[in-house]
Amino acid sequence: MYNATLRLVIVNDSATARAALRRAFSVPGVEVVGEAKDGAEGLAVVAALRPSAVVMDIVMPVMDGYAATRQIMATNPTPVVLVSSAVDPRDADVAMEALRSGALAIVEALPAVNDPAYEDRRYALVHLLRSMALVKLGRLKAAPLAPVIPRAAAGVARDVAAIGIAASTGGPNAVVELLRMLPLNVMPPVLIVQHMARGFAEGFARWITEATGHPTSVAVDRSPTARGEVYIAADEHYLGLDTSLRLVVSDAPQVGLFRPSGNYLFESLARSLGPRARGVVLTGMGDDGADGAATLRRSGGRVAAQDEATSVVYGMPRAAAQRGGADVILPLLEIPAWLCGQSEV
Repeated sequence: MYNATLRLVIVNDSATARAALRRAFSVPGVEVVGEAKDGAEGLAVVAALRPSAVVMDIVMPVMDGYAATRQIMATNPTPVVLVSSAVDPRDADVAMEALRSGALAIVEALPAVNDPAYEDRRYALVHLLRSMALVKLGRLKAAPLAPVIPRAAAGVARDVAAIGIAASTGGPNAVVELLRMLPLNVMPPVLIVQHMARGFAEGFARWITEATGHPTSVAVDRSPTARGEVYIAADEHYLGLDTSLRLVVSDAPQVGLFRPSGNYLFESLARSLGPRARGVVLTGMGDDGADGAATLRRSGGRVAAQDEATSVVYGMPRAAAQRGGADVILPLLEIPAWLCGQSEV
């Protein structure tokens, strides 16, 4: 899987930090092919060298890491991992800004070489960069479709009781783009399982509210749902829905790799709503949601999977399609019309 050399560009305004990262990456199969001392210089280096991945600082002169990452994604899409000692990657707002910029991950800077955790942290960083380098990125083209208008959503408002969405790598941006095109106030409640580190759910909910206008909150067990509202799975809890359209938030023992889980969400919708539910499987590594989506379809519900061209990682949607968990495979920006019954597929 990792046969090719991992070619890295380091963008950091500290010569000391760049030297420390060069030393950390002095392992077989990894080559630092370029460096830059600020974001603007980093753009030129990335364009010239076309690395496998970029290790980007955040706080820099001339152009910070967020702005540089946005420019890289717009002009030369390349996996970017933000690595910084100046900000706390566990801060939800920091993490959400990183994801908004297009970075695939944000991690804390490595400790000193004599720190007992150094080797483990260095290994984890190299492994993360190797994984991110496999991600195939593309520029998301502007939608040829206008946002769905409330009048056009009358059918889904009448016939569908809830929508479930599962996503992982690349998911936060995809979720926001999808929700931006859905009409406000009239859609069935939307339940979202997004794989992310502990502590980021609240920040993700705030971002969705601000970016889309859809009121979004972290799910609370037994709370009633409402049309026009969006609910995010709580940290390390399963998310589902009961027959009375109340949220089910469970810390039941973890089954499989994920909690929250797309499989749990879709299976819950299948049991509670059957044909009155819709599911969406978005970009992400692995296969979470695939089996649950197939269960939802067998119950009479319908499921859309994001296509490969618009996915950051075509793992979860591919698995859903392969296991009979997708009625349709669509570009991201065509899914809103499908949800509202405007699509021809």
